[in-house]
Amino acid sequence: MLSKLPHITKQDLFEILSSRFNKEKKLSQIPNPALLHDGTKAAKRIADAIGNKEKIALVGDYDVDGVSSTAIMVEFFRQIPYPLEAIIPNRFHDGYGVNPSVLQRVDADVIITVDNGIAAIEAADICKARAIDLIITDHHTPGDKLPDAYAIVDPKLPNCEYPFKEICGAEVAWLVLALVKKELQLTIDMRQFLDILAIAIIADIMPLVDINRTLVQEGLKLLSITNRPASVIIRDFLNKERISSEDIAFMIAPRINSAGRLEDASIALDFFTAKDTHTAYKQFELLGQLNDLRKETEAQTTKEAMASVKEDDSIIVVAGDAWHEGVVGIAASRLVDQFEKPAIVLSINDTEAKGSARSIGNVSIYELIKENEHLLSKFGGHKMAAGLGLESKNIDAFREAINASAKAIPQEDFLPLDNLVGIFETDEIDYELLELLDRFEPYGEANSRPTFFLDEAEVVSIKLMGADKSHSRIEVRQYPHQRKTVELIAFRRVFKMPQNRKISCSYTITKNEFNGKVTPQLLLQKVYSASN
Repeated sequence: MLSKLPHITKQDLFEILSSRFNKEKKLSQIPNPALLHDGTKAAKRIADAIGNKEKIALVGDYDVDGVSSTAIMVEFFRQIPYPLEAIIPNRFHDGYGVNPSVLQRVDADVIITVDNGIAAIEAADICKARAIDLIITDHHTPGDKLPDAYAIVDPKLPNCEYPFKEICGAEVAWLVLALVKKELQLTIDMRQFLDILAIAIIADIMPLVDINRTLVQEGLKLLSITNRPASVIIRDFLNKERISSEDIAFMIAPRINSAGRLEDASIALDFFTAKDTHTAYKQFELLGQLNDLRKETEAQTTKEAMASVKEDDSIIVVAGDAWHEGVVGIAASRLVDQFEKPAIVLSINDTEAKGSARSIGNVSIYELIKENEHLLSKFGGHKMAAGLGLESKNIDAFREAINASAKAIPQEDFLPLDNLVGIFETDEIDYELLELLDRFEPYGEANSRPTFFLDEAEVVSIKLMGADKSHSRIEVRQYPHQRKTVELIAFRRVFKMPQNRKISCSYTITKNEFNGKVTPQLLLQKVYSASN
């Protein structure tokens, strides 16, 4: 079937990419934040609290979206100026989001959540008992029961009229702050936060269409020119004329995430909100060290998780004693890539297990987990990713139950969305093609970078790269008559020469910038056949 893919030209590619979008939106066309359910109610209460000099506390989350949301709030309040107690719960000591443990150390009249809270039933009851007005801003899927909060702002609420639902927590927070600005008649320019906002949208794998596309485009432009110390450091680190969404996804987001995964997300928050480049640089260096440690920890956890997989299961569920909580989500993603099935990786700590789920194709891992919530102590998330907790004695029962639930899902829903656009002549890969691909940036969820297919290409040579020789550079010739060869780069994969010296694989084309020279770089995605 793959060999029947069409041969495409640059003109074909232009038409394929153009068909993904309706008319491009401008910033001025972003829907009115007042359409968010409880948006105006939340903004009025925050404005009143500021006017009455009440204590306001903020509870964020420890991933990139949560830290970005918190940073935008902190910066906004700094410019009012008004004191804000910002708390990002520690993954290991506090658990997730606003919860009874976190509330023990909060003394406030109003508590605002960002990127969490939609499942905080117990925390909302505690706030009510303590006469604290809880304002929840979140983007996760609501459960059957909602918290009894003063206001809940979540585009996924059934009665929310905001027209675009697939926005991240930082976008919800930013929209609510736009309403606060209006209430207080402030002159704060909301566009100044777009660099942080773009990072959150990309890192939280939001679909890069509609307003997300506009915000990321504008945010990446701002990232290239703003004098925000954190953004200056990001620019210096990437050292590129033009920053892409993939630079953020692969080079920046993992660093920011590493703080909450391994240590404390306040390290990342201090980076985003640093007042000078010296402080930002120190925090970024620390994030880099944590990210290196994260890679080591993740590799070991993934290796052990791979060995525990029951390959006959439709939904992979694996658990290990004291697997690092901070890397189980990444390990789940690795299992999805390897086995092309949804995966749940759990870390067991005494009688409790906590973990992360990742999905594939059109399988909603959230709905599958929800169907078996009677075996869980907590869960939350969305279609492609979720978090969950349960008693360790229930792990086997949960694995069997979720696999029983999965039998009702059509087999085609499990197929990975490879989005192969066709077979492209490697002789045509040039600077003109790079310019064409640039026009349709940013790439990401719902606007994937075009993936091309090589059918039975000749493998000329394979060289291993990197300090630990863990990356491969594969020289291939598309057709026997060609003199010209191209190189495929395979990160984190070691390849041996196939017996028949042939490879069928998919690849993407990106821009490689080195010493001021720009060249096409072919990144290997998936091998369909290579006989070893």
